[in-house]
Amino acid sequence: MLTLTSLGGAGTVTGSKHLLANGDKRILIDCGLFQGLKNLRELNWEPLPIAPASIDAVILTHAHLDHSGYLPKLVRDGFRGRIYATSATRDVSELILKDSGHLQEKDAEYANRKGFSKHKPALALYGIHDAERSLEFFSTVPFDKPVKLPFGATLTFRHAGHILGAATAEVEWGGRRIAFSGDLGRYDDPVLPDPVPVPEADYVLIESTYGNRVHDPADPTEALGAVVERTIARGGTVVVPAFAVGRAQSLLYHLWKLKTAGRLSKVPIYLDSPMAIDATDLLHAHREDHRLTPEQCKEVCAIATYTRDVDGSKGITASPYPKVVISASGMATGGRVLHHLKAFAPDARNTILFSGFQAAGTRGRAMLQGAQETKIHGEWIPVRAAVEELSMLSAHADSNELVRWLSGFRRPPSRVFIVHGEDEGSEALRVRIDRELKWNAVVPRQNQKFDL
Repeated sequence: MLTLTSLGGAGTVTGSKHLLANGDKRILIDCGLFQGLKNLRELNWEPLPIAPASIDAVILTHAHLDHSGYLPKLVRDGFRGRIYATSATRDVSELILKDSGHLQEKDAEYANRKGFSKHKPALALYGIHDAERSLEFFSTVPFDKPVKLPFGATLTFRHAGHILGAATAEVEWGGRRIAFSGDLGRYDDPVLPDPVPVPEADYVLIESTYGNRVHDPADPTEALGAVVERTIARGGTVVVPAFAVGRAQSLLYHLWKLKTAGRLSKVPIYLDSPMAIDATDLLHAHREDHRLTPEQCKEVCAIATYTRDVDGSKGITASPYPKVVISASGMATGGRVLHHLKAFAPDARNTILFSGFQAAGTRGRAMLQGAQETKIHGEWIPVRAAVEELSMLSAHADSNELVRWLSGFRRPPSRVFIVHGEDEGSEALRVRIDRELKWNAVVPRQNQKFDL
C-alpha cells in the first residue's frame, strides 16, 4: 500500500517534507527547515517521526531553505540514501546549505558572546561541516527525462520556473503516479521559464503560498523604478531584503532594464550578499535553465557593485548617499540585511522594500503589518522608513496561476493535496479547485497519513 504523509509544509509555508512509503521503502520529497513563528522553528529541533536511516531517498524540487535546509541534519542523524535533484538545484543547494550552516554557527557564537540568548549556551542546529557532508549524497537528474530509481520508482523532473533549477516532480511508484508541484513560478517571467504542465497523475500535491491572492498586474520594472525614484528624491536609500537565489537576480534584471532606459543613471546599486553573488554567477553556468541571452546575462550581472567582504558591507551602511542595497535574507530573518535595517530603518527618508512572500513570525511580515520597531541582535530598532511591497515581483504563482497549472492535466486526479500555505491561502485554493475544476481536494494536517 502506497501512503503519503506530510511531515512539514502542511498548514504552513515552510518546512516542506512529504513522505511516500511503499511497504518498507520510503521517499522524502523535499527536506526543508521550518521558519517564521517560534513554535515552527522549534520543530527543527524535534526528531522526525521516522528514523532518517529508514528513508531510502530524497527528491529535492528546488534549493530554497524551506525545501532543502534540513538535509544536513537528516544526513547527520543517519540518512544514507541519495538526494535526487537537477544539476542547477545541486549547485544552488551547495551555496544555500553551506551558507545556512555558516550563519547558524555565527549566530550561535554571536548570541553567546553578547549574552542575549535564553539558551546557555546557544547552539547551531548544524554547522558548515554538516552541510558539506550532505552534498556528498546528491545525484543529478535531467529535466524531462524519466529516471529509474533503485527501488522501483520512476522520477521525472519538469521546469517549475520558481528559481534556477526548480522542478516539479512526477513520481510513478506502486502503480500510482503522484505529481509534486514544489514551488511554482510565474508565467511570462522575463528571466525564468514558465511552469511546464504535467500531462496526468493520480494524485497531485500543490503549493498554496498565494492560494488566496492575485498579484498586482502592474509592470514590475515600472513599479520598482517608481519606488526607487521616490526614495532617491527625498535623499534616501532603498534596502531590499531579497532571497539570495531567485529574487536577487530578478531584481538585478529589472534594475538593468531601468538603467538601459536611461533611468537611475546616477544611483549606485549594491548586491551585498556573498551567496547572492555566487548565485548570480550560476546564471552563466546554467544558461539552459533561464531565458537570458549570454549578452543579457553578462549585462544584468554587471549592473551592481558586488560586496563580498564585511568591510565593504560596513562601507555601504556608513555611506550617507542615496543608493539601492539588495541583501539577504528575503524575510529579514538573518544575514547582512539585518545590519542595513539597523542603520536605515530609523530614518524616514529611506525605504524598506519587500519583493517576496513574508511568512508569519518573520521581521518582514511584522514590518509589512505596520510594526513601529523590530528586534535585531537583541536590540529594538525603530522603523520610521517607508515600508513597501511589490507583490508582482514575487517568484510564487498566484491563485490564478496555480489554477492555470492544474488545468494542464488531461484528466482529473483522484485527489489534490493542498500544501505549503497558511490556513487562509490553502482553504481558499481548495474552495476554488472544488468550484472551478470540480476536483476532490483536501488540505492535509501535519503527520496525517493518506492511503493512495
